[in-house]
Formats: sequence, C-alpha cells, structure tokens
Amino acid sequence: MTFLQQLLIALVQGITEFLPISSSGHLILIPHLTNWPDQGPMIDVAVHIGSLLAIIIYFFKDVKGLARGGFASIGVGKADDQRRLFLWVLIGTIPAVAVGLFLKLGGHLESLRVTDLVAVNLIVYGVLLGLADRFGRETKSYEDLTLRDAIIVGVAQAFALIPGTSRSGATMTAARVLGYKRVEAARFSFLLAIPAVAGAGLLAALDLAEASAQMQIDALVTGALTFVAAFATMAFLMRFLEKASMLVFVVYRVALGCALLVFF
Repeated sequence: MTFLQQLLIALVQGITEFLPISSSGHLILIPHLTNWPDQGPMIDVAVHIGSLLAIIIYFFKDVKGLARGGFASIGVGKADDQRRLFLWVLIGTIPAVAVGLFLKLGGHLESLRVTDLVAVNLIVYGVLLGLADRFGRETKSYEDLTLRDAIIVGVAQAFALIPGTSRSGATMTAARVLGYKRVEAARFSFLLAIPAVAGAGLLAALDLAEASAQMQIDALVTGALTFVAAFATMAFLMRFLEKASMLVFVVYRVALGCALLVFF
C-alpha cells in the first residue's frame, strides 16, 4: 500500500466512525472512487484497534469506571453505580453481536455492500437523526441510563451493520429520542462502541492468513494514523455538540446520498 492509501483509509475510518455519517458507507466508496483494491483484513484489524485505543484514552475516566463495574459484577470490589452502567453497556452490545455473527456466519455481509443501499440509508437515517435531534428532549445524562434505554439503543446499534446507516448515528438518534442531551448521547454512543469496535476487529482478525512483513508495517502505520484521526474527531464532536445541533451532519448525509443515487 502507498502512504496515500494508508492516510485516506485512516482519515475515513477515524473521522466517519465517530461522526454520525457512516464509516462503512464511506469505506465502501473508496474502491469505487479510486479503483484501489480492497485493503484486506489486516488493515481492517488495524483501523479498528486504532479507533478502540482512541476511545479508551479519550474517555479513560469513564472506561476506568466501567472496568470497576465489571469487576464489581463478579464480586471484586463494591461499585454499585458503575456495575449497573457496566451491565447496561454489556446488554446494549448484545443485539449488534447477535446480528453481526448471523451476517458473518451466513456470509451476508458482502452481499449488503452496494452503493444504492448506502445512498438510501444515508438519506433515511439522516432524516431520522435530524427529526430526533430537533424534537428530542434534553433531560437525561449518561448516569440516567436504564435497562430499557440500553436495549433500545443497542437494537439501534444493530441496524448500523447495514452499510450507510452509521453506528454512531443510529445510537445517537435512539438516545436523542429517549431524551438524552446531545453530548450525553454522543458519550454513550462512544462507550457503547468499545465492545462493538473490538468485536468488529475480532471478526476481521478471523479472516487473517499469514501476513508478510510489509503488510504488518502497512497495518501499523494505518492503525496509528487512524488513532490520531479518531481521537481528534471525538474531541471535536464533543465540543461541537455543546454549542450546536446535528443539522450539519443531516445535510451532509442527505446531500451525499442524493449524489450517490445520481452518479451510481
């Protein structure tokens, strides 16, 4: 891979994974627009690891709390609030894991990767995001998370396995419908991404064959670039949502979806 390929893949993954504009939809478009071959499973693993590390470091305090909750859930230490949040995040991950395994084992993932599906989902879920953000109340924070809310947002995350939907977009939409503040909706979305991104990386790792030294170097560089892009994107979005709505992302999604329908 050339450095330009590594940089473009890292920027697309790092930025679109956390903005509500669909990372899978944009990654699918790269070979259509550049005629580059598929980057392969090792690069997929690298970009997911880079994204995962960015979440863990940026939300280190929250991640540490979830870790305490995880230990408390098996009887190590006492942290009732963290244990409850840990369980809700874990339960919220189950729908996406179940659907992802079904699609992976059934060989359905590749059949979903078509530009018209990406275009339609960019538009439909972009409109839903706009409606949820416009009319959703802003009364709840991450600490108000309940079992019902975790399940609803988790089911929304499962829909994001369809290209063009956006994992962060679907989870933020569901959270805004449930009354979570914009920043808190993004915060929950990113924390829920930890097991989701880790699981996606694991699924990609299952396809790995013996990797050459050059492939390992390419993966290392791409993963590092993805980490930088992902960390910067999360920092930007969390500050942006303190002062602005999600309208700019809605407009971008609808415009890109319409352009894809016209050109493809």
